[in-house]
Amino acid sequence: MSTLVLLTMTGLGLGALYFLVASGLSLIFGLMDVLNFAHGALLSIGAYGTWWAASGHLPGAGPGGWGFALAVLFGTAVGTVAAVVLELAVVRPLYTRPREQVLATVGVGLAVPALLSGIWGSDALTFPGPKALSGTFGLLGAEVPVNRLVLVAAAVAVLVALRLFLGRTRHGLVVRAGVEDRAMVTALGIDVRKAFTLVFAIGGCAAALGGALGGLYFGSVDPRQGTSLLIFAFVVVVTGGMGSVTGAAVAAVVIGLVQQFANYYTAAGLGDLAVVVLLAALLLVRPRGLTGRLA
Repeated sequence: MSTLVLLTMTGLGLGALYFLVASGLSLIFGLMDVLNFAHGALLSIGAYGTWWAASGHLPGAGPGGWGFALAVLFGTAVGTVAAVVLELAVVRPLYTRPREQVLATVGVGLAVPALLSGIWGSDALTFPGPKALSGTFGLLGAEVPVNRLVLVAAAVAVLVALRLFLGRTRHGLVVRAGVEDRAMVTALGIDVRKAFTLVFAIGGCAAALGGALGGLYFGSVDPRQGTSLLIFAFVVVVTGGMGSVTGAAVAAVVIGLVQQFANYYTAAGLGDLAVVVLLAALLLVRPRGLTGRLA
């Protein structure tokens, strides 16, 4: 029983991490029809920004208490700014040229890890997390890492915030309207470009938060972390339905659990194969994924 509980909680934590990355990816594609292959780079920037701040380089930040919260806030803010710069400098000039847009984001996605490796080296760096989040708590006979709960709580908060943004705020409605008929919204005097930049910022913020908290899950940061998580984020987006934030949340939970249980009850590494098989089987039955809509 304790093993099942531990695998379930670990799978939910991993699924929460996948969702933090995939939610922004799904949002950007669903609203802007942009496949952002540099999304993993934003996660890496958030992870390294948090690591740098928590290591004591930012005044007031540190590995414990409110100092760590400040470090996470700093890393998330740096990733958000990087997303805005990416949209303004790389993506916006190529909105009408999707092939060049894909190539440009792929280039950024390769350049950022290389830059991080050049500055801090290619080896993994120990993540200075707070002691309170490095411990465990008892649940039905299992000792579950506390940081799994932090990841789940963060993912739930992001999901609720995104749904409220899309359905209850003026900016969310403007963005949705701009996707449906950009010319009409522009004729009403609304600058759709600013709305799209906001979407990119929100997506980058979620990815950077995933990077900041991912350090707690893995216990370290390295330049390739964002690239490896991006692969599973794309699997989550496709499984949940392209452009569906809710679908991405459901898919992230399923994929995280399947991966953990498959890795434990079969040979190590078969969890990745199980996820691919699951994706292939789902697409044969439901080509548009679980939902296939933005909600």
